[in-house]
Amino acid sequence: MYPARITDEFPAPSYRGNQKQALADIRAAFESGKDVVLVRAPTGSGKSLLARAIAGCARTAGEAAPEQVIDAYYTTPQVSQLDDVAEDALLEDLCVIRGKNNYDCILPGETDTPVNQAPCVRERKFDCQVKHRCPYFSDRAIASNRRIAAMTLAYFMQTAGSDVFGKRDVVVIDEAHGLGEWAEMYATIDLSPQSIPMWNDIDVPDIDGLDEAVSFTERVEHLAERRVKELRNKAELTGDEVAERDSLNTLRQDLGWFREDYTDTESATTWVVDQADGENAPVTIKPMNPERYLKHTVWDRGNRFALLSATILNKEAFCANVGLDPSNVALVEVGHTFPVENRPLYDVAQGKMTYEHRDDTLPDIARTVVRIMAQHTDEKGLIHCHSYAIQEQLKDLLDDFGVGARVRTHDKEGRDGALSAWKRSDNPDVFLSVKMEEALDLEGDLCRWQVLCKAPYPNTRDSRVARRLEDDQWGWYYRTALRTVIQACGRVVRAPDDYGATYLADSSLLDLFERAEHDMPDWFRAQVDRLSAPDLPRFAPDQALSALSSGTKRRHDRSRSRSGDGNHPLSDVWD
Repeated sequence: MYPARITDEFPAPSYRGNQKQALADIRAAFESGKDVVLVRAPTGSGKSLLARAIAGCARTAGEAAPEQVIDAYYTTPQVSQLDDVAEDALLEDLCVIRGKNNYDCILPGETDTPVNQAPCVRERKFDCQVKHRCPYFSDRAIASNRRIAAMTLAYFMQTAGSDVFGKRDVVVIDEAHGLGEWAEMYATIDLSPQSIPMWNDIDVPDIDGLDEAVSFTERVEHLAERRVKELRNKAELTGDEVAERDSLNTLRQDLGWFREDYTDTESATTWVVDQADGENAPVTIKPMNPERYLKHTVWDRGNRFALLSATILNKEAFCANVGLDPSNVALVEVGHTFPVENRPLYDVAQGKMTYEHRDDTLPDIARTVVRIMAQHTDEKGLIHCHSYAIQEQLKDLLDDFGVGARVRTHDKEGRDGALSAWKRSDNPDVFLSVKMEEALDLEGDLCRWQVLCKAPYPNTRDSRVARRLEDDQWGWYYRTALRTVIQACGRVVRAPDDYGATYLADSSLLDLFERAEHDMPDWFRAQVDRLSAPDLPRFAPDQALSALSSGTKRRHDRSRSRSGDGNHPLSDVWD
């Protein structure tokens, strides 16, 4: 790696905000001998541009000895982030490769068939005459030979050990704050009718402990291997059979990995097993702190690493979670350039939103949402519902209050389409979202206000969460929730002259800020320090719908027009 050329590799024609200083700090961190640099950069820092500059420091073929690896990887957990990279003209030399299911076969009669179910994987002796033009294999070949290959973290991990995407000089991971959690998710093994087609042929015991889980997985793997052999002996498979074969092969690999890791006395990974309903019920085997998994899928894939995020809150805790030695890791802090008065937090807490208090608190939150809608009559809003159960209850309450005409929701299957439709709409609609705290760009008039309905604490019914709390890891618990809150707060203010209000409706959020204060970045602490109670209109559903009833439609674009309404919660800023 050649950190000295980081500024020359910066792809934009000029710097904005703190980018120039950030590049200097990142260069200094690598030149000090650190192999891993964490870059804590808030919304609007241009992390993708910083990532490109870092990747450009990788050795090239002309600079390396024969035994040295070259080039770079760019990877991110978020598909939407990769889409943004692919569409950014400044990042056109990042060569994007996606999984097979994202490409269609080009053979006659198969143009609607994804490559992962094309004749080349359905027919045992199929010889594709156009493989060199296949969109997937073509993109893969190009990316494997380009200076910077870009892919999702899932694809990056899946290609560990492959000949095509081997070790490179530099690996850049964007939105890296959840790396440990993503690894835990990818390494989790689900044993259920959905993952095992021959489930009804298995006598599933009441599993009590990991030793019994190991014995059970041996039996499952034997049955899966037998079924895969049956499928391989067929001359041609259906699309469903291809999916079954691939799923079973992945399952066999995962089960073998679990048993190998569990029996390794030197492995740092702790495994937990869940079987909620006992005998004949599904079984889930989950890893905690999967250091060995990350070593194989990430840390063995490069010489130097840059991990970028707005919410790597605690260096030592992050390193412990992903298996890094803190002494070999530097943290670079990038300052926030958005005026704090443009991103206010408002206290509208109505009580606790824990399960036992939700039925009492949510109606009050719904009434408050109506008042907020009246405050922002012609502006789009986003409500972070945290769960589909809360979303459904809140939608029903808002319908009962008579403001349903301005409310949109989504389900698990249609979330992307519903989100796109809301963003395209000219009306000041309110979108009730679930799990959209990250990777969502709502710049300008796309959204001017949002509500956090619930403190996003990890689910204590999850065995990994329960195990960590049994081990007194409360710091992890509060940091995880704070990280999600900070991510959510960044959805509606995307540029230095953008503005948007965030309303906090759960009193547990205020408690969280106190408990996790020492882990807050300075720029977010400044927001919390300015927390205030807004002067909202009275409860008046007709006023909340006034822009619709009058036929007024706010022009939907990405401009940052400023409200002249003296009652607007930001009127003290914009006068």
